[in-house]
Amino acid sequence: MSSIAPSSQSSLDKPSLPIDILPTDLARLVSQAHPALLLAAYYIRFPALVADPVPTLLQSLLPVALIQVAYAVTCLPAVGSSTKPTGKKVKLNVPKKGAEQSPIALKAFTAIFSLLLTLFSTIPLFALQILFGAPLTSHLPHTLLSSAHIALLALFPLFYVHGTSASKWKEIISVYSPIDEVFGGALGTVIGAWLGAVPIPLDWDRAWQAWPITVVTGTYLGYGVGKMAGSWVLRGKRVEFE
Repeated sequence: MSSIAPSSQSSLDKPSLPIDILPTDLARLVSQAHPALLLAAYYIRFPALVADPVPTLLQSLLPVALIQVAYAVTCLPAVGSSTKPTGKKVKLNVPKKGAEQSPIALKAFTAIFSLLLTLFSTIPLFALQILFGAPLTSHLPHTLLSSAHIALLALFPLFYVHGTSASKWKEIISVYSPIDEVFGGALGTVIGAWLGAVPIPLDWDRAWQAWPITVVTGTYLGYGVGKMAGSWVLRGKRVEFE
């Protein structure tokens, strides 16, 4: 059984704090508009997705990646930087000189590095979908492309703000990271994808029940809801398992 509880800080384990977006008016505006933009774009492309899933998912990858990169560099602190003038910085395991040249250089490097990590993460997500019931002998391109969309939504922002910090990823994987709009979006993506699989076996005979249309739809809806919840009502709380 699990519950959402306020985050508490212990002197022994020193749990991390939720991520703050950059303290600019543009960051606040983009952060609020970002989920609406993603969902509007998905809604527009939904008929094409139902008619021909593979080309539509493939053609949508670049626009979604550009939206995610624009959101990250505008709203989120790149790993190794901070929204505050003081405080300990998180390392991305890159040479110091490259990270200290300028904020723009740091953002650009972090975005590219995060995209590469996101790309590599598509294969483990593909394997997980197969383990959780995705078609094994057919629809493999469908599953691979849906995994790429899940990775862009859930993992790219996490890589951008947390890099490859082992302690932070231990928190994320154990679902004990404090909820913010980045982690909230990732949780929402996973929950949405899982719930999106529910209509597939139902005997409704609808074209949109084909694999992986409902899963991808749940992914986008879950990301939008999770991101907004992480920004407001659930911010700073943790998932407690009892």
